[in-house]
Amino acid sequence: MPAPLILASTSPYRRALLERLGRPFQVVAPGVDEGLIAGESPAARSARLALAKARAVSSAHPDAWVLGSDQVADCDGRILEKPGNAERCRAQLALCSGRSATFFTAAVLARGQSATVSQHVDRTVVRFRLLSAEEIDSYVKRDRPYDCAGGFRCEGLGIALFEGIDASDPTALIGLPMIWVAGALRQAGLDPLAQPQS
Repeated sequence: MPAPLILASTSPYRRALLERLGRPFQVVAPGVDEGLIAGESPAARSARLALAKARAVSSAHPDAWVLGSDQVADCDGRILEKPGNAERCRAQLALCSGRSATFFTAAVLARGQSATVSQHVDRTVVRFRLLSAEEIDSYVKRDRPYDCAGGFRCEGLGIALFEGIDASDPTALIGLPMIWVAGALRQAGLDPLAQPQS
């Protein structure tokens, strides 16, 4: 029997993405401090936190494969956090209006405390339209994306905010780079396309 798979995340978006593969997994909250480190780049921060989450859960479940992930967004040198409320959401979208935001989505598949099998950082650039205050307000009221980095849901009405998306993996913007995840699972002997045991 293959080792169990654990998603080290409380994100409902990552959980829904991993469910697409049809392979059973558990969800365990990693309980990692996600504080900033001075001078750390967005890409490095996402990689550090994804690894920390995977290792935190691996320490309690050493026989399982653990998938950790983190996403950090940047617009003109400013980190775009999860806004948490409508006011901060509108402010973030106003900042992004007519600009590009870059999303770094890191993922780590690990087993045991130090045995990192694979690590990846996906880069997605979102090009925003020039948005009016009325458009921003209407969007925020309708989609209420307060728990999303950048203050939008690309899989929802947020797609109407964009001029374009430059990406190699469309799922990375939602929170988990599933093309890479599927490949990492294959290498770990958890091939999503393998025939289930009868």
